[in-house]
Amino acid sequence: MDENEMKDKIIESYQQDEKMMILVFAQWCVNKDLHANELYLKAYPDQAANPMLKEALELTVPKEESENIDNETLLGVLSLFGNEELSMVVTKEIEKQ
Repeated sequence: MDENEMKDKIIESYQQDEKMMILVFAQWCVNKDLHANELYLKAYPDQAANPMLKEALELTVPKEESENIDNETLLGVLSLFGNEELSMVVTKEIEKQ
């Protein structure tokens, strides 16, 4: 494997992991009866609709069919990707519960 192929594999892996992080966030929102798009917009008010979040929301299941996603798990996943703004918004929602 040459250097360019290695870079492509690393980028692809990161993008897959990022999609999984967004899916965890989206499912957590479904499970908590929260609107993922609204929370995302609170964290990133300057960004338009996130196509990856839209895609993730299409993959979520009803909360009755989902496994529980612990608050700490979600915050850990967001932290891994440096998603501090969204972590702060999520933390405020957790505190409301």
